[in-house]
Amino acid sequence: MIKKRAAAAVRPARLSAAQLQVRIRLNVGEDIALGPGKIKLLRLIDETGSISAAARSAGMSYRRAWLLVETMNACFVEPLVTTETGGTRGGGAMVTALGKKIATLYEAICQDADIATASGARRLARHLKAT
Repeated sequence: MIKKRAAAAVRPARLSAAQLQVRIRLNVGEDIALGPGKIKLLRLIDETGSISAAARSAGMSYRRAWLLVETMNACFVEPLVTTETGGTRGGGAMVTALGKKIATLYEAICQDADIATASGARRLARHLKAT
């Protein structure tokens, strides 16, 4: 007599809590003052000294980057990014002291959020499929 094995239940792959991401966006009225993309753009502008170079590095158009900078600047009491046209180097962009401070504060908020949500994320991850 041949015994048949019970088919093993196929369980879908699951996400770990470490794979979950909490993304923080700070709104001022209808505008998104800060979010992960804007912080990335700020960091790239600071690194490259150029909105267009930062946009290329972030994989976005110059126009999109410029609009994000305009929104950020409009949401704060002082600009986060200043620009200079012309000159011997052809102009450029600079993240202001306030812009650097805001980026650091935002990143600290994100770290705090990750810590605060870790327990819930572990419980939630048990119910999500991996993609």
